[in-house]
Amino acid sequence: LCSGFESPFWLTFNQARQRGGSVRKGERATPVIFWKMRDIRETDDAGEVSMKRIPLLRYFSVFNVAQCDGIDAPALGRNERPFEPIAECERIVAEMPNPPAIQHKEPQAYYMPALDRVNMPARQAFDNESSYYATIFHELTHSTGHESRLNRRGSDVTRRFGSADYAQEELVAEMGAAFLCGAAGIENATIDNSAAYLSGWIQRLKGDAKLAVVAAAQAQKAADYILGRSAADEAVATGSTEAESD
Repeated sequence: LCSGFESPFWLTFNQARQRGGSVRKGERATPVIFWKMRDIRETDDAGEVSMKRIPLLRYFSVFNVAQCDGIDAPALGRNERPFEPIAECERIVAEMPNPPAIQHKEPQAYYMPALDRVNMPARQAFDNESSYYATIFHELTHSTGHESRLNRRGSDVTRRFGSADYAQEELVAEMGAAFLCGAAGIENATIDNSAAYLSGWIQRLKGDAKLAVVAAAQAQKAADYILGRSAADEAVATGSTEAESD
């Protein structure tokens, strides 16, 4: 559930229409990447035929069934597994300076800048504890862009889905979440999902390395903010290291 939706079922816009349903107006797609190895036949100048294996990469924009009307998804068994809080993750969330409001009401994870509020699905809806914390770290990183915190350009409601600002902000949020997962010691459990999510948005930036680097710098600032690390703290730490090296 790192995507923020309880349902594991996804469709493209056309697939929703083919099934007699529709994507609700205003809903935003999620980029996904599919790849596999493909065998192709090649003929050289001498007429010799050989087989060559190449990677096949495809990119899709998909919507969760929760974003659609008129789609009957298979019923899911209710997850009755007890949620076991991870102490360090709980501490990071609880001790964030000037935090947004956090609620567990709707079945989708999102940050709403206008209300400065994070919504999360029920904890038990996630496959595991690490996925829950990676998701809330993502949304809290979005919240650092609020004017009352880091006032980050492109993090408000005016950013257009699919634009460079939107893609960069998604990179910031997911990189920030990755940094926080590392600080909490759960990065090994979340790295595959994080890498897949980042790949999708990097594709949206069309390989613009500059924007990716800027996003990484902003993500570090966001993670430091959530962890309560000030610029003064970093300067002291750097000075201490330099003094020890001398």
